[in-house]
Formats: sequence, structure tokens, C-alpha cells
Amino acid sequence: MAVTAAMVKELREMTGAGMMDCKKALAATDGDMDKAVEYLREKGLAGVTKKAGRIAAEGMVVTALSEDEKNAVVVEVNAETDFVAKNEVFRTYAANVAAQALKSNAANIDEFMAETWEKDPSLTVKEALALQISIIGENMNIRRYEKVAVENGFVSSYIHAGGKIGVLVVVEADVINDSVKEMAKNVAMQAAALKPLYTSRDEVDADYIAKEKEILTVAAKNEKPDANDKIIEGMVMGRINKELKEICLLDQVYVKAEDGKQSVAKYVESVAKANESNIRIVKFVRFETGEGMAKKEENFAEEVAKQMGM
Repeated sequence: MAVTAAMVKELREMTGAGMMDCKKALAATDGDMDKAVEYLREKGLAGVTKKAGRIAAEGMVVTALSEDEKNAVVVEVNAETDFVAKNEVFRTYAANVAAQALKSNAANIDEFMAETWEKDPSLTVKEALALQISIIGENMNIRRYEKVAVENGFVSSYIHAGGKIGVLVVVEADVINDSVKEMAKNVAMQAAALKPLYTSRDEVDADYIAKEKEILTVAAKNEKPDANDKIIEGMVMGRINKELKEICLLDQVYVKAEDGKQSVAKYVESVAKANESNIRIVKFVRFETGEGMAKKEENFAEEVAKQMGM
């Protein structure tokens, strides 16, 4: 039976599913409307569109590592409420997403969403997400993921506050033992707590530094209009160095330093020396749940009243 636009429109109005999903459902069921509805419900697609407009800014960050700890991924999976983010069904689903992302060869999130879902090969990752939305009853989203790998070393993972923040630290090392792994975990905790933007100064864009110098030079001259160029340059470089110590992980003061002065780089160096190892922090990845997203604020009493028709 030929699928018409009118049939697609009718099914879409009945279920709230997307146009292409409705067309696919009708084609798969030879135009039988009741079976098409069942098809969409089985795939978890019925009613998903109505939930898609809701802001999903809560959720959790999950990491997954290969058995040899040389490959890892960090993933952010969002939901609408913190209540759902703590639900075991949601957390299991997020862990499954991370496990699949670790093995995936997808070049981007769209390709990943089009992949076959390992837990149920009859579904794509996107369809499996839609099914979870249907089960949980909230809008959800696989927002982002990033994979890292290292040949001579390992990746350390750290999850903070039950999934609010996730960090991966890539370490090159020719000696890997408990002491070196503890160092990597401490560096990951540092990144989680102090929120650096770069691993080292080498990553900071030269144009950014040039612009900062320009701005700070004008500010310094306004502060000390009678100062000569050498003094002004000293003021500017001092302020840039201070800023770099805040935004570059290896330049930051190590939070566990006993003297309150030791940098992360010096801490790593001390561990390397103690273990007669060459150690280098290659990079880190830090995800924070809902980072950069607008969060919907609701009055709980008003929401209850609305639901009860009061």
C-alpha cells in the first residue's frame, strides 16, 4: 500500500512522532495505522517530539576506559531534572552510551547517533535514546563526547559529585605503577576543582596573548602614566603570567602542595624523579554537566497546581 502525505500527517498527530519516523513506520507496516502506532511505541518514538522542546540541562558525565587504559572516552548525557539524573535506569543508560562511544569510529555526534545500538541491534543509537525518553518521561540528549588515546602511557579518569564533572588525563610514562597512577588521579582532581582552560602555555593561542598584552598595556599606562616602557612591560608580563597560572593546568598551584607554592608541573616532576620515570601530562578533557546551557527554573508549587488543573 502506498504511503500518502495525509497518512503521515494523521499518524504524526496521533503520536507526536517525527515526520520521517511516521513515514518509516507506515512503510514498515504496509500502511496499517494501528500497527504503525505500535511500531512507533516499540521504537520509543511516540510522544518524543512533544518532549523535545524541553530543556535538558541536568544529567551526568560518564567516562569509559579500555582494559589497558590506553583509550578512553568522556560523555555527557542530559535529562531535564536532577531527580532523573540520579535514577538508576538513567545512569545505566548513560554508562551504556559511554561504553558504545569508546568502541565507536564515528567522526561526529551525528554519525554516532546513526550507529546500530549495541544493546539492541534493531535500533540505532538515536532510536534507543528515543525509547529511553519514552520510558523515563523526560527529554534527554546525548550532548557530546570526546575520545583520547595514548601509546606509551595511560589515561586516568575522575568523576566528581556523582557525575556532575568528569575528567580524563592523558599521561605519557615509561614507568606505570600505583604511585604514578595516584599522581594522575590527583592531577585529574585538580582539573575538576580549578577548571583550567589549557594543559600548558604551549596551547594558548598567540593571538590571545597579543590581545591581552594590548589591553593590559593600556590599563598599565592609565594606572601609571609617568612610568617608562620597561616598567610598563614588567607590569604587563607580570599580569599575563598570573593569568596563565590560573588557566593552564600545569602552571596552577597544586592544591595539595604542602608549601602552597608548588605548581602542578613541579608536582609531576617530583613524582617522575621518585619513580625514575619520564612523565608528561599530554592533555586533559573536562566536561561539566549543563556547561554553557540555559537551565529552566520552575516553581514546584506552581508546577503541581498546573498539573492538577488548579
